[in-house]
Amino acid sequence: MDEKSALLGYLRERRTDLLAKLDGLGEYDVRRPVTPTGTNLLGLVKHVAHVQLGYLGDVFGRPSGRRYPWDGGEEDADTWVPAEESRDDVVELYRFSAAHADATVGALPLDAVGEVPWWREERRHPTLHTVLVHLGVEVARHAGHADVVRELIDGSAGMSPANSNLPERSADEWAAFRARIEAAARQAAGLTTPSGAAPGDG
Repeated sequence: MDEKSALLGYLRERRTDLLAKLDGLGEYDVRRPVTPTGTNLLGLVKHVAHVQLGYLGDVFGRPSGRRYPWDGGEEDADTWVPAEESRDDVVELYRFSAAHADATVGALPLDAVGEVPWWREERRHPTLHTVLVHLGVEVARHAGHADVVRELIDGSAGMSPANSNLPERSADEWAAFRARIEAAARQAAGLTTPSGAAPGDG
């Protein structure tokens, strides 16, 4: 496998991991903010779709023709999904952006130079190789966000349905493992365990 194929392969795997975090959830759960900064699953998918269109589209003179949500709108419009925008719309955009990105990678050599207007002047003209590494890291980061958000929503954990990348433990074993971590954290901080409570309670 050559270097381009390897980089694209990793990017495709993380795209799949991220999209799979929507599986089995209703409209509220895929859209609801789970962190104080509003992080939500469908918003992560929408954001990555637009990031791909930018980095592996416009940056290399290959615009997709799709409108960006922040054009004439609010700054963070790519990170959440209004009620009138369907899940199917977002997933279609995500898949379209992946195909458009892959076509750019297929059409250009790794040393092709693009222009990223939002980067500092000294690094504004990266190669396709650099952009592929950057995008792979960004998508992996957001897939990690989605891992945590999904676990907070319904307890579903792991990297992907095919490979959780987690030890095999029962619910009781996970609870005991978490309790050990909680107890160690309390001990390190000099906190006392409340009388009659098991480590990890409270």
